[in-house]
Amino acid sequence: MRGFRYLLALFLAVVAASGLRAEDVKAWASRLEQRGVSVSAGLWDAASGKVIARYHDDRALIPASTTKVVTTYALLKCLNPEFTLHTEVWGDLRHGTVVGDLVFKGGGDPFLTSEKIWMLAHALRREGVERVTGGIRLDQSAFDSQIQPEGWQDTSADTLPRVEALSVDFNRDDRGRVLTDPDPSTRATLKEILQEAGIIFQGRPAPADVHPRQLLDWPSPPLRTLVQDINKWSNNFMVEMLVRTFGGGSWPRGVKRIQDYYATTFGLGPEAIRITDGSGLSKENRLSARTLATVLRAAYHDFEAGPEFLASLKVIGGEPWKLHIQDPNLAHRIRVKTGHLDDVDTACGYIQMPDGQVRIFAIMLNGPASDVDVWSQIRRWAN
Repeated sequence: MRGFRYLLALFLAVVAASGLRAEDVKAWASRLEQRGVSVSAGLWDAASGKVIARYHDDRALIPASTTKVVTTYALLKCLNPEFTLHTEVWGDLRHGTVVGDLVFKGGGDPFLTSEKIWMLAHALRREGVERVTGGIRLDQSAFDSQIQPEGWQDTSADTLPRVEALSVDFNRDDRGRVLTDPDPSTRATLKEILQEAGIIFQGRPAPADVHPRQLLDWPSPPLRTLVQDINKWSNNFMVEMLVRTFGGGSWPRGVKRIQDYYATTFGLGPEAIRITDGSGLSKENRLSARTLATVLRAAYHDFEAGPEFLASLKVIGGEPWKLHIQDPNLAHRIRVKTGHLDDVDTACGYIQMPDGQVRIFAIMLNGPASDVDVWSQIRRWAN
């Protein structure tokens, strides 16, 4: 009898706590709506998928960078975590001399930095390249000519460099400024590093009888590493590079492949995954809290790609750099992806409760809101 009374008391406590959470989220959302903010939010049990609290969780709103949750999980599933992208180097090598130009063919590597090129240059030396009679030529043909995806007309897209198949140092200069025409800088960086490695460039016109062959195939870091950089730093440039690559060089095809994956695997059709880019810069994107939670729960139970995806999210109180949220009570208990645009504040991820259980949360606010509004509710849910 004592055992029954204990279980009954525990059940009533759980029901009461759930009711309080539901009331909390309704009161919180109502206050926001009085300020002109649209709300889509919810909290779910990660193990069972049971709803613990919700408020218009099926309302589709602008997601900002939480779009990357949808994009990166699809990429990990469709390409696999060990997938790499390849930069090829071509030339007509004859007895240590490349006759004509040394050609760099881009393959969509979003992390082709000066440090990586230094290693590439020494790999070319090991292949026997000592001099080049011509110069450096870039092959950008892996991507089509589209400058930017749909939906970037009313956003801060001018802060994003051109997304090209061969992009060095994120197409920024040594002071971090966006390069509007990155190709001259790319050629100069490649030439400078190759010369430092001991390769001589003569700059002569190429003769007619040049027969290039592939001299080197340089792989990117694996996708799991790229996704970690994308989600922890919210790197728009890197994720758009991957979306274009996923679409065979085309943004629309890359976006459609992401949508097709969710439609086929989860029954989330175009009305649930309404995106025009992979980064969330587009204000034409629309996702709901429920859609984000569906993706997050799938990743949580996915042995193949889930660990890599979960590890890519920011950990409150557990990163090597200072985060905006400094709350010791939340430290090491929350993995999160946030999103921000003008009048858009979003967050989604996982909460480990004090009893060790894991919850999935998603909050989307469109209107005159702030981080304070988002995290006030996350704190209530976490405790």
